[in-house]
Amino acid sequence: MKIAVFPGSFDPITKGHVDLIKRAIPLFDKIVVAIGINSQKQYLYSLDQRLNWLEEVFKNDPSVEVDHYEGLTVNFCKKRAANYMLRGLRNASDFDYEKTISQLNAVVGDNIETVFLISRPEYSHVSSTIVREIIKGNGKVDAFVPTIIAKELYNV
Repeated sequence: MKIAVFPGSFDPITKGHVDLIKRAIPLFDKIVVAIGINSQKQYLYSLDQRLNWLEEVFKNDPSVEVDHYEGLTVNFCKKRAANYMLRGLRNASDFDYEKTISQLNAVVGDNIETVFLISRPEYSHVSSTIVREIIKGNGKVDAFVPTIIAKELYNV
């Protein structure tokens, strides 16, 4: 069985994340969308809120599971019997960073293979960090987040 883990903070999940996962569904038997918990990081949304959003966004995709973990992502991959890690690339900076991480993960994670998907041009400027800043500034983010999240944020 080909199992991939797509790790992230998903604070919040963006349309770019959703697009990558949907495009990866035909490549794997199962994709585990996993929220990594970093005790040093301050999140805008609670873990429960982010898990609920992910569950809602992927409720009609039976090969997508939602989970969370603490510690090294490669250890979580082993726990979930995943031999692949899915990552998105928006630009050259992402590539440089992700390449280094994937090479380290291949050693530390007993040859976990990282699969990169390049973001579509319409999502290449979207990141959770930017979306959080827009939200904090009381801006509209419905162009960047799934409809379910936008509706909840704006009480529509």
